[in-house]
Amino acid sequence: ESRIVDLSTDEEGETEHSSESKNGQSSSSNSSSSLEEEFSSIVNIPDAAFIQAARRKRELARTQDDFISLDVKHTSAITGMKKNSDEDTESEPDDHEKRIPFTLQPQTLRQRMADETTPRNEETSEESQEDENQDIWEQQQMRKAVKITEGRDLDLSYSTESQTVKKFDTSISFPPVNLEIIKKQLNTRLTLLQDTHRSHLREYEKYIQDIKSSKNTIQNLENSSNQALNFKFYKSMKIYVENLIDCLNEKIISIQEIESSMHALLLKQAMTFMKRRQDELKHESTYLQQLSHKAETSTNGSLAVDEKTPWILEEVESRRSQRRQARALSGNCDHQEGTSSDDELSSADMIDFQKTHDEILQDHKKIFEDVHDDFCNIQNILLKFQQWREKFPDSYYEAFISLCIPKLLNPLIRLHLIDWNPLKFDAVGLKQMPWFTSIEEYVATSMEDSKKEDGSDKILSGVINKTVIPRLTDFVEFIWDPLSTSQTTSLITHCRVILEELSTCGNEVSKGKQDLLNSIVLRMKKAIEDDVFIPLYPKSTVENKTSPHSKFQERQFWSSIKLFRNILLWNGLLPDDTLQELGLGKLLNRYLMIALLTASPGPDVVEKCSQIAACLPEKWFQNSAMRTSVPQLENFIQFLLQSARKLSRSEFRDEVKEVILILVKIKALNQAESFIEEYHLDHLKSVIKEV
Repeated sequence: ESRIVDLSTDEEGETEHSSESKNGQSSSSNSSSSLEEEFSSIVNIPDAAFIQAARRKRELARTQDDFISLDVKHTSAITGMKKNSDEDTESEPDDHEKRIPFTLQPQTLRQRMADETTPRNEETSEESQEDENQDIWEQQQMRKAVKITEGRDLDLSYSTESQTVKKFDTSISFPPVNLEIIKKQLNTRLTLLQDTHRSHLREYEKYIQDIKSSKNTIQNLENSSNQALNFKFYKSMKIYVENLIDCLNEKIISIQEIESSMHALLLKQAMTFMKRRQDELKHESTYLQQLSHKAETSTNGSLAVDEKTPWILEEVESRRSQRRQARALSGNCDHQEGTSSDDELSSADMIDFQKTHDEILQDHKKIFEDVHDDFCNIQNILLKFQQWREKFPDSYYEAFISLCIPKLLNPLIRLHLIDWNPLKFDAVGLKQMPWFTSIEEYVATSMEDSKKEDGSDKILSGVINKTVIPRLTDFVEFIWDPLSTSQTTSLITHCRVILEELSTCGNEVSKGKQDLLNSIVLRMKKAIEDDVFIPLYPKSTVENKTSPHSKFQERQFWSSIKLFRNILLWNGLLPDDTLQELGLGKLLNRYLMIALLTASPGPDVVEKCSQIAACLPEKWFQNSAMRTSVPQLENFIQFLLQSARKLSRSEFRDEVKEVILILVKIKALNQAESFIEEYHLDHLKSVIKEV
């Protein structure tokens, strides 16, 4: 198909868009020419100068007012249309920028000669390429015309629709609406608004408080003129505490070594006494059994005894003789054999012990030789914290120094307690120790200066719980001998002071206190199981008071009475039911009663019963309305009644009154009255009435 194109070009190569649209019409086909004529009648395509002027105006409006003012009625539709057209114009290059050349460039003679000589197939390819370019141009022009036409139609339709009055379609049915639904929706909306308002109020109040606190902080900082001095103090205190902690961390290893050495020395001594007592008891019991067996069989052969037995028995008797001489010199004639503490050491062992003890104390003094007093003297350390509390009480309380002091002073107090033995009767009391008085003074001044409760009253109780009670517990578990009255008395004294101090400080029942009391109970149970032994011999053997069997049995019985008394000395520190279980259930009814039942009634038996009753705590029988005794004493009461019946028919009738007095003391009043009425002992009724 042949196409004839009428082209007009400018010499400078620049043509107007309007001239291109007019002069560049194709007359090759009727369809294309008629389509262009139709578009040209509908669309008036602006020229390049008009487009450039509109663009500059739009850019100027954007830079000045940041928007384009359009004086139209239907802003939304037209604005959307123009936005789309702007986007299209911005996205697509202008016509003059992407012009398609419709005329052939003037060719030289050589080029024309080369074109004429090219094969005919190249001419056909060039014609097809020109046809493709022509098609592309036509399509672009059609797309632009369609877009502009759609925009105009949209504007016209919007204006006609806005002028017409909208009419509701009566055929459409809406859901029924009543007052309750509207009220419910309004209430829901009101609730949401109220919640939002309350949250805003809370935020507002919070912001107001933050502003006030910030203003106060600013005012305080502006009014304080000695910030440099405050900073200097805090810095010096920080350095002091760090150095103190470093010093204690370095010395704690030496303190633990010294502490372990002293504990090992005392433990070795305690184990020596315990093992010696058990070995001597075993050898003496074996020897007497063999002696009884020889007497029963009436053999004349020698006893097959251990080689060590004679030497051990001689050593035991030698120590007993020395104790008898010492008691005679002191005037103590009422002593019973078996109630003395066999804790004498040989001279060589004593020298060894004292030498090791002195070496430990020398090492103990060397630990802080190279340390300034401010870092090892408890009074100086507390003075530093007291200055902090007086100058800056708020920061002192916020740092919880009262909770830190017990842990900080723990190594130093342990060092002071290395030479402290609570089992010695001459041991220094806890309240007489320098560190204890220093802490008491610190707490007292803190309570006077402080207007609020800051925990200073718990410093002393914290020190006792963290330092003193653990050391006391170690003595109870490993070193204390419950058979020793002197050790038990001294230990009870120190425990009573410590527990009273804890109660004074208002400290609740602590784990350390419970551990201490539990260890005391366990140690006494172990003593009952390991150290109580009362042999039973035929009556013919023990009737002779000078026989070795009788003496051995008496010593063991009185040794058990001694343990019975030591256990009941814990009255007031241990619960009553625990003491009754240990003293009455395990010791009296299991061991002492068996020995009493095998003995012949007489003054000796009454004396033993009187000693047992004297050991019982008076607190158990203070109830005036009490007519029956403690249930665990029922066996003992029956034995007293049985002994009284036998004594009333023997030559020891006067001892019956002593038995009645024992019954009255332990509040067995019903049994005593029945016995008096049964045996017509009217002269003893006054004894009961006096109670």
